[in-house]
Amino acid sequence: MRGLPDYHVHTRRCGHAGGASEDFVRRALALGLCEMAFTDHIPLYFLPLERRDPKLAMKEEELDDYVAEVEALRREFAAEIPVRLGLEADYAEGHEEALSRWLARADWDVVLGSVHWVAGGWIDDPATSPARFKAEGVEVLYRDYYRLLAQAARTGFFDVLTHFDLPKKHGHRPGSPLEDAEAAALAAARESGCAIEISSAGLRKPVAELYPEPRLLARAVSLGIPVTFSSDAHAPAEVGWGYARTLAAAREAGVREFVTFDRRRKRFRPLPA
Repeated sequence: MRGLPDYHVHTRRCGHAGGASEDFVRRALALGLCEMAFTDHIPLYFLPLERRDPKLAMKEEELDDYVAEVEALRREFAAEIPVRLGLEADYAEGHEEALSRWLARADWDVVLGSVHWVAGGWIDDPATSPARFKAEGVEVLYRDYYRLLAQAARTGFFDVLTHFDLPKKHGHRPGSPLEDAEAAALAAARESGCAIEISSAGLRKPVAELYPEPRLLARAVSLGIPVTFSSDAHAPAEVGWGYARTLAAAREAGVREFVTFDRRRKRFRPLPA
């Protein structure tokens, strides 16, 4: 959709994306997006080397090349579209000092904060998470997820919180919304100044629903939490994917403006007509 950004885009380095990086930018141009941010997965700094799956995140030795490539694309397309340098950085409890060192390695435009590692395992792995929800309990895992998301917001490391209700990805939901846990995470986002993404990625997952769901998005907007737009693209064709539904959901929730970032400084923009 013309005039919107895509602030969550990966590259081949993460091990589960494909396509030439410049083709992601060309897709953004073709759609008339106002900005695009590359935000590839940070190396899995919180796991021992032997447990770091190369299909989940870039390797440590790839970070400098990633930064150099995005900076080159920024220069190449400077007259056509702002290309932002970003990172999707997993928050892992107890590893804050290590994360701080990683974030100091580049002059980022935007840092996305994600929680995937919950209670000693991945919350969204299609191979293991169904068994985890059954064995450990849906409510238990949801509560721990939102606790960690709130902690992530309070660190001050992140500009945007990603896929706010990620545990629903494969269709697992508590019997009723855990409004107290959600409220604590939303309050932490508001107090820290974090934005949240309105992501079309959930539409491509088994849950077939935007992140966050309309009820949660409306609560965030009512609290004055800024939003941005994203696709979580892992292929050029996914840039800006599903934005007609994303924009409609944003308007329905009362969104009137969105944020972009330049060297981690927020800029507020009105929704396109």
